Amino acid sequence: MGFESLSASMDKYISPLANKLSQQRHLKATRDAFMSMLPITLFGSIPIIINAAPVTDDTTNSFLLAWAEFANNNSMILNWLSGITLSAMSLYICLGVTYFLCRHYEEDVLRPIMFAITGFLMLVMKPLKMGWDGKEVDISFIDGRGILMAIFVAIVTVESYHWMRKKNVGRISMPDSVPASLSETFATLIPGMILLSFFSVIFIIFHLLETTAVEFLYKIMAPSFSAADSLPFTILIIFLVHLFWFFGIHDAALAGILGPIRDGNLSINAAEKVSGGELSHIFTTPFWTYFVIIGGSGSVLALSFLMMRSKSKQLRTVGKIGFLPSIFGISEPLIFGTPLMLNPIFLFPFIFTSVFNGIVTYLLMSWGIVGKTFAVFSWQMPAPIGAFLSTLDWRALVLVFVLIVLNGIIYYPFLKIYEKNLVTLEQETTE
Repeated sequence: MGFESLSASMDKYISPLANKLSQQRHLKATRDAFMSMLPITLFGSIPIIINAAPVTDDTTNSFLLAWAEFANNNSMILNWLSGITLSAMSLYICLGVTYFLCRHYEEDVLRPIMFAITGFLMLVMKPLKMGWDGKEVDISFIDGRGILMAIFVAIVTVESYHWMRKKNVGRISMPDSVPASLSETFATLIPGMILLSFFSVIFIIFHLLETTAVEFLYKIMAPSFSAADSLPFTILIIFLVHLFWFFGIHDAALAGILGPIRDGNLSINAAEKVSGGELSHIFTTPFWTYFVIIGGSGSVLALSFLMMRSKSKQLRTVGKIGFLPSIFGISEPLIFGTPLMLNPIFLFPFIFTSVFNGIVTYLLMSWGIVGKTFAVFSWQMPAPIGAFLSTLDWRALVLVFVLIVLNGIIYYPFLKIYEKNLVTLEQETTE
């Protein structure tokens, strides 16, 4: 199959499917919920980093020792701040998905959110002690492990609420003299009771089994989560995202699917870091943002640097324009200005540069040579800085710089081929 045939097939079959996925209400609501969480994830990463002073028994640096002492003296505060922000991701995802689904249906937002949060707490928190002298609850699963349950509760709540409201289930006719707010409250009374009863039944069943719904679900889904954090899955996802991008399909089309995996793994790592345990996941949001797509989709930071020194005036101009944005992870000026998209010469490097970055980083992290990620900042943070802060490992910083050099080596021969064609065309134009 030639390039033109492949392009036509993508336009005919893949693009419509990708567009449908990006607009599917549940995936879109999930994607928007994760995007809206950025301030919380950013704030929650800070106390984790402060609490993770990079010291060993042999450390003699006074600054690092003072850092470690401060973290030790304030560990409860730091753990709590991260525990109710980044490590409570599922709670906020439940709220966010509920909100955006209500927006889709143009429904009242407040009551569905209250029903969803109540249902989420029933199915995710495990009561240990419920007495007058105090209450103890296990909140372990409100981190990334509860994301699937959070999405389930949100979808069930909004879809059921919308259907019952549309069918006027339990609507009570009130006199015109009754205030509208009170009348609306009575109109949602029966739908709310039905939803809360449904979640209560699920809670009771699993409580009698001495577990929780989310814990039961997580144990069943554990093999799938492990597979989603594997090297083959990482390679496949990087390949598909960049193949889609090359043919003009934005990676947002897959964000509703990838967001729960990447951010969920990050939330689990953050909780493990706080507890002092070994980090278990590699495929996280900062892994993707700071190590895989260095400079944005296509890992174009190295390419922009090469283009600024090109013999072609067009490439030099585009390289200068795109260099600064690519430092902050924005690749669109280079993708559309070069162009890289739908350019057969750049098909291989555009896709496989990021695949290469993913393979190298995954292997180094799995072998323990480079630390795994446990914090995330803005996706617009320069990759070397983000890589260091998300791992607190100086080797991650070195790795990113090495990858940038290797990315340049991969792009170089293809750039020279394209440059030769442009230089010839530019000379013909000026003559």
